[in-house]
Amino acid sequence: MVQEIAMALLPVFFVMALGYASGRTKLIDNRDIGGLNTLVMQIALPISLFAILASSKRSDVLSHWSMALIVLVVMTVVYAGVYVLQRRVYRMGRGDAAIQAITVAFPNTAAVGLPLADSVLGQTGGLAVAVSLAVGSIVLSPITIVLLEREKAKGASDASGPNHVLRHAIAVSLRKPIVIGPLAGLAWTLAGLPFPALVDATLDEIGAVTGGLALFLTGLVLSAQRIRVTGEVLVGSLLSIVVRPAIAIGIVLAVGVSGAVAQETVLLLAVPSGFFGILLGLGYGKQPDVAGSTLLVSSVGSIATLAAVIVLLPNL
Repeated sequence: MVQEIAMALLPVFFVMALGYASGRTKLIDNRDIGGLNTLVMQIALPISLFAILASSKRSDVLSHWSMALIVLVVMTVVYAGVYVLQRRVYRMGRGDAAIQAITVAFPNTAAVGLPLADSVLGQTGGLAVAVSLAVGSIVLSPITIVLLEREKAKGASDASGPNHVLRHAIAVSLRKPIVIGPLAGLAWTLAGLPFPALVDATLDEIGAVTGGLALFLTGLVLSAQRIRVTGEVLVGSLLSIVVRPAIAIGIVLAVGVSGAVAQETVLLLAVPSGFFGILLGLGYGKQPDVAGSTLLVSSVGSIATLAAVIVLLPNL
C-alpha cells in the first residue's frame, strides 16, 4: 500500500518541483507562460480526454453511469459549497472564488488518479479516470468559465444586460477546447463509432505528455505565487481530501452501490485538489494564492487520507 501511494504521489511532487525550481531560478520565465498554458489547456488535455473516451467501448462507458452520477453530485455540491464559502466568508471576488471552488471540487485525477487507479483497481482504472475527468470537464469547467467571463464582462465597459452577458459567457465556455474535447469523445463512443488504432496511436503521442506538462506548468505558476498555510488554505484542503471523499462514501452506502464501481468512485473522489482552476485562471489573469497553496497542502495531506481510503476500499 505504501508503495502504491508513493508511486502515485512521488512523480507528481517531482514534476511540480521541477516546474517550481525552473521558475524560481528564472530558468523559465514564470510571468510569461501563456504559450505553455495554451499548449496544455487548449491542445494537449482536450486531445487526451477525447482519445480516452472515444477509444472506450460504449458498453464500458454506459456501465459507469452510476459512478458518473455520484461524481457529478459530489463535485457539484463541493463546488457550490466552496464558492459560497469564498464569497460570503472570505469575501473573494467572483472569479477568484470560482477558481478556488474548482480547485477543491475537481480532484487531480489526470496526474494522481490515473497511476493510483491503475495500481489499486487494475484494468478498469483508466476508464474510471476518463469518466471522472469527463464529468469535471463537461460540468465544472463551463461553470467556472461562465463565472470568469461574467466578472470579465462586469469589469469591461459593456452596457449589455445581465442576460446577454450570461448567454455570451455560456457560448464562450462551450467553444473552449477543454469542454469540446470530452464532449466529442463521449459522443463518439456513445454513437458506437470505431476508433482506428492508427488515430489512437497518433493522438497518444500528445496524450502521453499531458499529465507531466500540466504538473510542470502548475509548479511554474506556483513559483510566482506566495505559498502560505493559512486557515483558509487548511479549510480548502480538508474539504478536498476529507469532506469530498466522506460525501462520496455516504452516497455510495446510501444508494447501495458496491463492488468495483463503489471502489472506483470513492478512490477517485479522495484524490487531492487538481490544477484545472489554476490553469483556467491564467487565461483571465486570475491567480489567487489560496488556490496554489490549497493544491500543495492537500497533495501532502493526501498521503495519509489516501492510505486510509485504500484500506477501506475492500469493505465497499
